[in-house]
Amino acid sequence: MSGGTYQVRDPRTGEIERPLCPPTPTELADLAARLRTAQPPWAALSPTRRAAVLSAWREEIASARDDLVAALTADTGRLTESVIEVDGVLGMLDRWAAQAPALLTPPAPRQANVPGVEIRGDGVPYPLVGVIAPWNFPLLLGLIDAIPALAAGCAVLVKPSEVTPRFIAPVMKTIARVPDLREVIAVVEGDGSTGAAVVNLVDAVAFTGSVATGRVVAVAAAQVFIPAFLELGGKDPAIVLAGADLDRAGSSILWGATTNAGQSCLSIERVYVEEAVFDEFVSRLVEKAERLTLACPRPGDGQIGPLIDPAQATVIERHLADAREKGATVRCGGRIEHIGGGTWCRPTVLTDVDHGMSVMTEETFGPVIPVMAVRDADHAVELANDSVYGLSGAVFAADTSAALAVADRLHVGAISVNDCALTAFVHDGEKNSFNSSGLGGSRMGPASLNRFQRRRSYLINNSSQPDPWWH
Repeated sequence: MSGGTYQVRDPRTGEIERPLCPPTPTELADLAARLRTAQPPWAALSPTRRAAVLSAWREEIASARDDLVAALTADTGRLTESVIEVDGVLGMLDRWAAQAPALLTPPAPRQANVPGVEIRGDGVPYPLVGVIAPWNFPLLLGLIDAIPALAAGCAVLVKPSEVTPRFIAPVMKTIARVPDLREVIAVVEGDGSTGAAVVNLVDAVAFTGSVATGRVVAVAAAQVFIPAFLELGGKDPAIVLAGADLDRAGSSILWGATTNAGQSCLSIERVYVEEAVFDEFVSRLVEKAERLTLACPRPGDGQIGPLIDPAQATVIERHLADAREKGATVRCGGRIEHIGGGTWCRPTVLTDVDHGMSVMTEETFGPVIPVMAVRDADHAVELANDSVYGLSGAVFAADTSAALAVADRLHVGAISVNDCALTAFVHDGEKNSFNSSGLGGSRMGPASLNRFQRRRSYLINNSSQPDPWWH
């Protein structure tokens, strides 16, 4: 392995631990070739047998749970979310092991519209799928596409972010202990150049990350003529209508905006509240936000972990400075702190905001909650849809019917009703990313599995017919 120029950093102390160790281009190409060689026997296994292998992997991950949590905590500096992340992967393996065999069962033969012609069909897995994952949830987002691709019969090459590579060693140890699995999935260190090389070596690519990088991946995939499944950034809105349970809304929005220190594509990044309840809502939200503390000096000491990539602090500071200059009021938080070599941001609530501010239109990726008063539901919907993003959102109202009437008008792929960020935990409902938040089939529900197989039809003529030229 060749030494990389990127230096692996401890997000809590700022200390440099070691250089990144990506494979050389030759090593990466050889690895891709080995995965390709192993894929046909893997695809030849029955879906039930592949599901059993995934179940065996689930047990290995469960046995390595403490090691994985420790590695993720070292990668990201936060503890609670690392536990959630490992448990989320265990849940994904359970779900796909249970559901994949039935979903992969070929459809029953049927008669075509042309008399005497029968149609049969099956799915053909892409031989090698590349997964390029971000740093905010390294394990979960590294495997959320890899697991259904494996279930579908593909081999998988995963390249996580260079910012968070420590979890790779323990997860590869779990893979090595599952004989039928270890030849068809690999997780490698690497920076953007390694990710670019992966795109050129695979038959389909699943990418999670920023819109800017997603566009680069899409172009690269188009150049080699492979599908790209892109899950990109967000600027998720929450709408709070008069009559909603304000205490519940405040707690949910605070969690949805500050978990993982706001470093999630589906974080709540802007809130629209009807004027009649605006002051009371903001008062409750600020009171709750001020009770949250930094997870410092130890990961378990508080709720808000460090900024995983210190470069994100520059974006947060720019958004806060722009908001202040344009008249926003900081109700709590509002600054970047440097503690013990780490970079931190306390929960920040802003009012007197509008869409002329970057904090209301650009992805912040931090625990910043701008809250804007609106006249009514129509005004809230208009502002919520005034975005280049369309990942997900949330609506709080007096009852489900009132919330759904608003949710139905939002241009986003998933809407949590009287809660926030449910799509982080509920993966059964199919959804697409709207606008610049993504491209490709749904990552959730049965469609997530179907993305990794090409459909094939057999058209069987069972009729007796004369020579078509001389009948």
